[in-house]
Formats: sequence, structure tokens, C-alpha cells
Amino acid sequence: MKPVLPGGTIGIMGGGQLGSMLCVEARRMGYKTVVLDPAADAPAAAVCDVFIQAAVDDKESALKLAAQSDVVTLEWELIPAETLKAIESKKPLFPSSKVIEAIQDRLTQKEFLQSRGLPLAPFAAVDTQTSLAAGVRRLGPDCILKRRRAGYDGKGQQVITADTDLSVAENLLSAPCVLERKVSFKKELSVILSRDGNGTVTFFPLAENIHRKGILHATVAPARISSEVRKKAEDLAAAAASALGHVGVLAAELFLLPGGALLINEIAPRVHNSGHYTLGACATSQFEAHLRAVCGLPAGAPALLAPAVMVNLMGELWESGEPDWTKVLACPQARLHLYGKKKASPGRKMGHIVLVGVDAEAGLALADELLRQ
Repeated sequence: MKPVLPGGTIGIMGGGQLGSMLCVEARRMGYKTVVLDPAADAPAAAVCDVFIQAAVDDKESALKLAAQSDVVTLEWELIPAETLKAIESKKPLFPSSKVIEAIQDRLTQKEFLQSRGLPLAPFAAVDTQTSLAAGVRRLGPDCILKRRRAGYDGKGQQVITADTDLSVAENLLSAPCVLERKVSFKKELSVILSRDGNGTVTFFPLAENIHRKGILHATVAPARISSEVRKKAEDLAAAAASALGHVGVLAAELFLLPGGALLINEIAPRVHNSGHYTLGACATSQFEAHLRAVCGLPAGAPALLAPAVMVNLMGELWESGEPDWTKVLACPQARLHLYGKKKASPGRKMGHIVLVGVDAEAGLALADELLRQ
């Protein structure tokens, strides 16, 4: 593909916070953007050049976006593959519909990774109470039941233990699910990489994730791990990206087990929440790296300029109205990112803070203090 240079137009399927941040980086680099999203008040609507309000499965509107773009990408993977194939018939699309078909269904994703010899926790397809009971007997009583599609941030999931009455999963089983054995892990790690059309992979510094209530709370970069673990994690993520033939940024979430082994939890063929620390802490952000890859440009330098901690700002902070950002803005290490969402609700990501130039312990303590204030 001929490189798309600044002055060109990038189409983005999806206009949430990830799409918005892609638009901001694109404009800084000299590109125009066209965004499609069903919500009139989507965050990206305020920062793109052209906004198309339509459902992501609306082929006619997707083709309208493609007609105005030189290359098309997406902010998340839950877009119907048929819509993406329609775009591909007109313009270059990264990640491709083939990648999305392999990834967007949790079961299909796990089967794909397993077929490539990549390590995963044991799993089973589940779609009835009978198959759930059989899966629990096979995998053991400590499991997690997940919707195969559309679940995220702890939504569409049910923890199963020896004391769980399996009837509680009845609503979840109204759609196909996958049952995963719950594993005891020391840390969850994120590999954020960028892969270009020639197969060259560039790694951002390995990050360490901290969850609360099943939702990513904070990310620490660099992760507090050995160089040997870092290399193993990068190799696993690169193997997944190469097997997919992926172009762009890809995030791989991995579990580090007590004995030092690694398991892949999930992969996302896009920019990722756990890569937000790159906005301010790295020479090139994950968003610029993604745009460079999909436009056929050389990779930027992913070097970590300073250690960092990223903390998500959840809707609970808005319970009494707009938070007072005075303390955050007075903190010299803090970079505040607000997504411009009109409605706050518990568990909804409304923004994040990147604390730059702080080590893990001090940064996490400072993050909690800023949230408290």
C-alpha cells in the first residue's frame, strides 16, 4: 500500500474516547478524520473533521465513511465483520476484517490462540445450564463465566465458586458464553505493541495492571518484573500479532503465575486503556504509533521518557456533580485527560490521569490521594 501522508484522511469506526484520542493525535500530525458512531454526543464528534451518526452495522453509512477516507481503522473490535468487509472492498482497512473475525468472539479468539500453541487458562464453550455444569466439573469449581461477545469491564461475567448456585447464570446464558478456569496469578501484565505492514514489531515498555471490581483501576509502567519475564511476554504478544497478520497497535493482557509462567488472558487489536500512560510518558504515544502503522509510515520511538502511573477516572467521582480538579491541576506530575462524556454513571470511564516521573509505589499512593481529594 502507498503510504498515507499528512494531509490525508483517516476514517475511524467508533467515536468513543479511543476514537477521540486517535482524532486528536491525527490532527496534531496533520491528518483529517472522519468518524462513524451511533451517538450524536460521542466524544470524537467534537474533535473530528466529519462526523457520521449511524450504527456500526450500517453498511451504507460505513461506505460513506470509506468514500471520504484514504485509510480506515477502528477504535474497538465489536464491529460486525460484514460491515468491515464492505469497507475493505473500497479502501484499505487496518485491522482487517479477518483479524476482527478471529478476535471479537472470546471463544473464537481462544481457539485461534490455542491452535497457534499459545498458553491459555483451560476453557470450555457453554450455552446451557447443562453444558455449564459439565464445564464446571471439567475445569473445577473456581471459574469465570463470560459472554462470548460484548462483555467488558467486568460486565457480562459471573464468578463461579464451589458454593455458587449455577442458576444465577441463567440470564447470562441467554447468549453464548465461554467458561474459563480462574487462575491464581501474581500480576496482570499488558504488552502494547505496534506491528507494521512488513511485519516489524515495536514494543512499548511492559506495563502492570491493577484492577478494582473487575475494572482496570491503574497501570504502572514499567512493570515490576524481571527482564526474562518481559522478554517472554513480548514474544507471546508478538506471536499472536504475527499469527493474525495484524497491522496497528495490539494489546495483550497476560497473567504472570507464581512459578514465572505466563498465560494470555485476552488480546485486543487496537489502542487500549492500559496503554494510556504512553500519552506523556513515552516519546511516541500508542495513538500515534497506531496511526503510523495503518498509514504505512515508519514506527515512532516507543521509549519511556519517565516512569509513570495511569489511573482511570470512573463515573462514581461525579456522584455529587463535576469533580473539583484543582488538586489534580496543581500537581506537577499529573496530566489530566477528560473524555467529554455527557453522562456519568458508576463503572463508566470518564477520563484518566497520567502521573509522570513517579515510581510505582509513590505514584499509586499519589493517585489514590488525588482521587480522594
